[in-house]
Amino acid sequence: MEIDIYDFDNTIVPFDSGSLFALYCLIHYPWVIICLPVIMIFALLAVLRIINFTAFKKICFMFVPLVPLEKAVKGFWNRHEKQVNKWFYKRKRECVIISASPDFLLEEISKRLSFNFLICTRHNRKTGAIIGENCRGNEKVRLFNEKFPNAKVIDVYSDSLKHDRPIFSLATGQCYHVVKGELEPFDFGEKYAEIK
Repeated sequence: MEIDIYDFDNTIVPFDSGSLFALYCLIHYPWVIICLPVIMIFALLAVLRIINFTAFKKICFMFVPLVPLEKAVKGFWNRHEKQVNKWFYKRKRECVIISASPDFLLEEISKRLSFNFLICTRHNRKTGAIIGENCRGNEKVRLFNEKFPNAKVIDVYSDSLKHDRPIFSLATGQCYHVVKGELEPFDFGEKYAEIK
């Protein structure tokens, strides 16, 4: 099977969907502000590298039990679906979306945009906590290989040269760095030789 891999945040859409969803919930369900002090403390601990990013993400969606989740997710995508980058609609092959964003948030837009496959960070829908590892960096490749052991990756699209080097390395065709919604093709070997 030949497929293309896409990151989601700042790639297919020009924003970080998890952060924007948290803001959306804060505006539409203002009582979630009671979670903000705890989230901010954990964010500071992550910035100071006292805890890792996955530990932070285990609590950053702790507001989920306080909102009508399905309604909130639909309302969020009703507002932001139109911001999907137009080039995504012209895809040539089956696509696998691999993202660190929560499954409860991306499954709705996956249906709307007809993703062929979605791999993302799993969360407990009752507590908002991560189940397993954050789908980021090498974990993206591990999960991809687990699900598609015999797939041939042609093109890879992402906004992050730093974090998505592992998935870019899978491309047998073209790598695309997404910058402000625009596609910038590059050669993997040349680009990462420059970065070293």
